[in-house]
Amino acid sequence: MRPIGFVFVLLVCCGAWLLDGCERERVFQREGYVFGTRVDVALYTDDPELADAAIAAVLREFDRLHGAYHAWEPSELSVLNEALAHGQSREVSPELAAMLRDAQSLSEIGDGLFDPAIGALVELWGFHADTFEPMLPDPVALAAFKAARPRMGDLVIEGVRISSRNPAVRIDLGGYAKGYALDRAATILLERGIRNALINVGGNIMALGSKGGQPWRVGIQHPRRSGVMATMPLYDGEAIGTSGDYQRYFELNGVRYAHILDPRTFEPAQGTQALTVLVTPRPHAGVLSDVASKPAYLAGDADAWREQARHFGIEHVFRVAADGQVEATRALRARLEFPEPVEVCVVN
Repeated sequence: MRPIGFVFVLLVCCGAWLLDGCERERVFQREGYVFGTRVDVALYTDDPELADAAIAAVLREFDRLHGAYHAWEPSELSVLNEALAHGQSREVSPELAAMLRDAQSLSEIGDGLFDPAIGALVELWGFHADTFEPMLPDPVALAAFKAARPRMGDLVIEGVRISSRNPAVRIDLGGYAKGYALDRAATILLERGIRNALINVGGNIMALGSKGGQPWRVGIQHPRRSGVMATMPLYDGEAIGTSGDYQRYFELNGVRYAHILDPRTFEPAQGTQALTVLVTPRPHAGVLSDVASKPAYLAGDADAWREQARHFGIEHVFRVAADGQVEATRALRARLEFPEPVEVCVVN
């Protein structure tokens, strides 16, 4: 489970992002580190005991998910991957079976550009670890992976029994699990009576309710320098997610290689610096915010990324192309505020 490349910054009552009119005593916030990235839970309430207990429950759930579904460390998922590599089937928990079924369906919707079955390719490029060396994959191993061409469609899911038609399948839920964690956190908070919260899992963010009657506000970090590029309000039940090339990458011979791999070329995508999607309130908005940014990011030009977003029913998209051109759909452009003048190409 790896962090995304384009991090959203929480604009709550702490640190450098203090907003006018903020009531410090009403915002309760804690941070943690799971999924290989920072997580942050901020609640707006007048009950500190309720806030502490609710945040603790969310962080425990994040730890559980990290331990259960890590692709490389010992976990239920790594045990499944080992079985698949030996041509064996295995029974998994109902939760993991449901996640895999959902991921398989979402992969099909995204024309295979979201493909958790390429975990072995992630390892070949060295992006499976928190630290990595600037080196290209072994050409022989890469050629073998290309010949095998594993994909989510190779999985056979029969109830809770999982098998694969292709032993090269290795599941990595790094592009799904952060969004799943958002949905789980929202469920936990609502069950505990928390109606106003902002949950950040490595830049995937979901809003519940508001902050003192005002919408939560988030900032989009500039992909090539420090500081925010734009800010926008986030309303009850909405979630945002970003794919980008600037946080997990290495440079070799003047070329930037980022961790988001294109299943069609077997290489890091080069056409986009960062792409953000905003998912309006709907079931599993967190998962969708995590997943849907990947196919649009990989798709490339305006017609292609816009079409990919439409596949997922998403109308709010913001993109920074490889040449620095800034694009946004009309729906999202209406929300964005820029601290410095930026020319934005509006896409219908």
